[in-house]
Amino acid sequence: MEELVVDVLVIGWGKGGKTLAGALGRNGRTVALVERSREMVGGSCINIACVPTKDLVESAAHRRDDDDPQAWFADAVAGRDNLVEKLRARNHAMLSEVEAVTLVGGRARFTAPHQVEVTAGDDRMLVRAASIVVNTGTVPAWPDIPGAVPSARVHDSTTIQHVSPLPERLVIVGGGDVALEFADMFAQFGSRVTLVQRGARVLRHEDADVADAARELLEEHGVEFITGAAVTSIVDAPDRATVAVAVAVAVDGVAREFAADAVLLATGRRPATDDLGLDVAGIVRDERGYVVVDERLGTSVEGVYAVGDVNGGPQFTYVSLDDHRIVTDRIMGAGRRTIVDRVAVPRTTFLTPPLARVGLNVTQARAQGRAVLVGSKRIADIAAMPRPKIVGETHGLISVVVDPGTDLVLGATVFSIDAHEVINLIALAMRAGVSATALRDGIWTHPSSTEALNEVLASLIPASAAA
Repeated sequence: MEELVVDVLVIGWGKGGKTLAGALGRNGRTVALVERSREMVGGSCINIACVPTKDLVESAAHRRDDDDPQAWFADAVAGRDNLVEKLRARNHAMLSEVEAVTLVGGRARFTAPHQVEVTAGDDRMLVRAASIVVNTGTVPAWPDIPGAVPSARVHDSTTIQHVSPLPERLVIVGGGDVALEFADMFAQFGSRVTLVQRGARVLRHEDADVADAARELLEEHGVEFITGAAVTSIVDAPDRATVAVAVAVAVDGVAREFAADAVLLATGRRPATDDLGLDVAGIVRDERGYVVVDERLGTSVEGVYAVGDVNGGPQFTYVSLDDHRIVTDRIMGAGRRTIVDRVAVPRTTFLTPPLARVGLNVTQARAQGRAVLVGSKRIADIAAMPRPKIVGETHGLISVVVDPGTDLVLGATVFSIDAHEVINLIALAMRAGVSATALRDGIWTHPSSTEALNEVLASLIPASAAA
């Protein structure tokens, strides 16, 4: 069996792992990066998640009523695939060009705390390293529902991106960010979308007015919502997939059945640690299966780290990027960086328009017993923000939560065109301690979406009055 000894072994080609491998390799460390699938070179973000799905969202948003849905969708998928291939090739080149980095194709499994066996068909390689980084990410979690098995009509968030043909009728199970992104996307491609979820409302982590505004947007785009419902079975017949839904008494108290050409199960994700041999190495996982890490991303085994989604932290590629900074500092630097250093990390759900948030919303502030000020306005009512009217997209709202004692922003929700950019400015202001007054009185370009802050922050009132 071939053996390879390196300073650092990275298992998985995600954002944190690939950036870490490149940084260490360029700074004198020998590195091996193991990836089991050619389709995942570069990581989830460029292959199946952030980039390809947002490329499809963008394509869907530009389809006009007289554009043929099937042809438009087929062209969109082809464009998505072309983009992914280019990004995948570039990601491979970025590491293959680093002499100290060895790229290994195959499945890695721990055989000792600092040793893995990599298998690729009949080939075997033993890799030993003083430092090992687990970067295997997550995979879709399939619910325990009779008939919920992969097929040509029953999909997860990865396989639905290549559904063929475009489903005339699509049932989506779930009510979170991923479910809503795909519901909005496929509705705009031309599918008749029915979204089924157990809870009483979608986006339960958002304020009620925000969740309601998101639902109103999707309903306007043609999405039907069935809430307070539990899926009892999926029957994948030769000519259709039938989703049987038991609707809660709060709705109408009777079971209903929906005929569908395709079903998307958007019911969360689980850590990709199957057959990784973590128990053999003594690496501890939590009750959900995620690798347990400390504030500096160290596992229960000295010298073994976990970065990205597999460590159970926020599942965003930019958090994985920050994970690499922490581990790089631990291996090459003073080891002072920690996950506690993260302040005001924003997030975006890519509806059309996007829904972005950072920090506390009103519901969370109240739950903490905080006395706060809130500035909130619907986009259509913000006179100082003409850009949405110029581009013809006036859905959504902006809400900002402010501490009345310090005049600092505690959080914000931006549901509007350019939300994914505006939220970054607010997040930076929160990290830098910029006051709400400074944002309110800021001089912004015109017409822009940022200038909405002039008007929204001029409307601050106590949260109790805003209820």
